[in-house]
Amino acid sequence: MNRIEYSAEIAELLGRVRRRPIAGWPWRPGEPVPDGLPVKQSWGWLFAPDGRVLTLVNPKDGIVSLPGGSLEAEDAGDPGAALAREAAEEAQAVIGRPFYLGYLYDRVGSANGGHECARVRMAAPLYRVGRSVPDPASGRHYRRLLVAPGLAVELLGWGAQGVRQARAAVAAAAVRLGVPVSANETIEELPLAGCTVFPL
Repeated sequence: MNRIEYSAEIAELLGRVRRRPIAGWPWRPGEPVPDGLPVKQSWGWLFAPDGRVLTLVNPKDGIVSLPGGSLEAEDAGDPGAALAREAAEEAQAVIGRPFYLGYLYDRVGSANGGHECARVRMAAPLYRVGRSVPDPASGRHYRRLLVAPGLAVELLGWGAQGVRQARAAVAAAAVRLGVPVSANETIEELPLAGCTVFPL
């Protein structure tokens, strides 16, 4: 087994990671969202050329997330537009065209005022990140880590369902983006000043 490489600063950050409880929303890989089921959220697996994905860590509470969030009026019902906007706001990320992976069926409607809804999952190439600034919507200043998809699942606390999501994302990204199925295992924090990740 290869040793996972990361700095002492990242080790200190990961030591504060707190995982959310697993929600248990059923994962519908590759299935279109049924007519009449509103899409309320869109989250993305954003890939570097070496197969790693962008994860965001809130250093104040230790919560880890993928980039993404709720659809707003300006997104005009497009989950891809919502993902691109949220990635820019949260991580100052510029991404390529997102592609659809599937959705989570939120049967209790925790993202929709108690009415059932869909939480879409997408993937895209991560082209670059800009200078790190707080998210304008929440004021959170996320730390931006590139990690292997399997480690992302562990940090997110998504369990077996998260593994299935990650596998679907990796399989699609390998075909569409040419990334390796076995990702680089190094944990890397992207610089505060920003950088190019996936050259055009």
